Amino acid sequence: MKTKICLLLLLPLAAACLRDPAPGAKTPHSEEIYHGMIELGEKLEDPYTVENMRAALTKVYPTKAERTDISATDLYVRFLPTSEEQLGKLESAGLYLMDHPMDYRIAKEGDYYKDPELGEDAITWQYAVVPKSFTFPPGIRYELLDECYLSEHDPVTRAAGDIDWDIVEREAFRLTGNEDLLLPATKGTAVAPEGRISIEDPGFIGGQPFGVACVKVVCNIFVKIATTYTDRDGYYKMDKAFSGKPRYRLVFENQQGFKIGFNWIIIPASVSTLGSAGSEGLDYHVSRDGDAALFRRCTVNNAAYEYFTRCNEDDLDIAPPPSDLRLWIFPDLTCSSTCMLHHGAFLDHALLTAYIGAYVPLIKIFTPDITIGTREQDYAGIYRAVVHELAHASHYAQVGNKYWTPYITYVIRSFITEGWDAYGSGTGNGAGYCELGEMWGYFMQETMCRERYGGTVQSFGNRFWFKPDIFTYLYERGMSRHDIFKALTADVTGIDDLREQLISLYPDKEAVIAETFRHYGK
Repeated sequence: MKTKICLLLLLPLAAACLRDPAPGAKTPHSEEIYHGMIELGEKLEDPYTVENMRAALTKVYPTKAERTDISATDLYVRFLPTSEEQLGKLESAGLYLMDHPMDYRIAKEGDYYKDPELGEDAITWQYAVVPKSFTFPPGIRYELLDECYLSEHDPVTRAAGDIDWDIVEREAFRLTGNEDLLLPATKGTAVAPEGRISIEDPGFIGGQPFGVACVKVVCNIFVKIATTYTDRDGYYKMDKAFSGKPRYRLVFENQQGFKIGFNWIIIPASVSTLGSAGSEGLDYHVSRDGDAALFRRCTVNNAAYEYFTRCNEDDLDIAPPPSDLRLWIFPDLTCSSTCMLHHGAFLDHALLTAYIGAYVPLIKIFTPDITIGTREQDYAGIYRAVVHELAHASHYAQVGNKYWTPYITYVIRSFITEGWDAYGSGTGNGAGYCELGEMWGYFMQETMCRERYGGTVQSFGNRFWFKPDIFTYLYERGMSRHDIFKALTADVTGIDDLREQLISLYPDKEAVIAETFRHYGK
């Protein structure tokens, strides 16, 4: 709801950019990094199939192979979910889903893949490696592609301790013609990747790098997959060792429970592919002068992470946004919004159709909660937009869909009837909801920016028909953000309700509350 309106979100995303590798990486990239669609090359023979691992064991340890039972530890499968609900069931089962096959050479890197045999509005095949004992959710189509052996998942053979499985793996790569994917053998043999993902904000801590916080990092070679999250300072370490050159990806699914998406309406969390690098790990520094898409995603990630972690009772002491929050980024828009469609806020179908027309069918699969317009925005500008919209999401968590529907309906109607001023003239159904919501959003935006960047809280004067300065005035006279938020309940739907609610909650501050509202003509 900040400046424009939510469902411009369904304009097509720009296919992305490429960049050179970051300086200082542990293993420099030798190829360009793209954000478009992945192009598959030749199909490869997977060295981790049971058959190939048996052959490699026999070649390396001919006598031990006869008394070492190798049977499938994992299954390489692909699923074809037909709805977001089915996709959610797979994710809740703890699966890491990849939208392209794992046993192909990548002719051109990218951030997403769409099976050409499927319709444009269909979810593409999702590839996964599951334990052999996995219980497949009923009703979701799947196909078994291979039975695989991953020694890390076999405690019996690991316990024996007389077989060097790293050597066996390397032999399996050679036997299947994949030797070019191996690193030269070293004394340390296989290594668990570790590193740091960092970013910079010129206006914060003197422009020094700081971590991309709690974002998912994934690396894989064929069906051998390792996933982890960065810590709050951007450091990560995988729990699996690799002898070859894994492909590294950032998946914008944060430990705090939000996802930043989407990749061309295919999956709910965007992926930035960093390319192949050594098994020792990859350091990657993100900057505004580098890859634009990655910068936007990491900035939104960090701003949202900061907001979520500050909602606790020792800091902001307000309700955090709902879990499983969906944020969409639109690089060609300046507007942002908190429509909460994924969480069930309702929009009249006719109104929605009048607004976005042909794009209506697309949101039947994936719907957003928040959209962030990042056109020509630096870190501070994106930060301001994110905390503004997340303040709305906290408000939503307190008041629910019954409150939110007239709010966003008012904003959309204002956009349709009054053009780019999505806040309208302050009259008509839902205006009171909009007034209170935007007062809170702008107030939170400015107080949090002051705490990050210094300076004073911006005064909005007569810029809007609603008055965010009311909250700032009360805040500067001893009322906390928790105190103000406590008054924004579902039964407070207009400015008069708000004034009476504040006086009821804080009778000792009645004089300053009444004087504040009079001063701002409310």
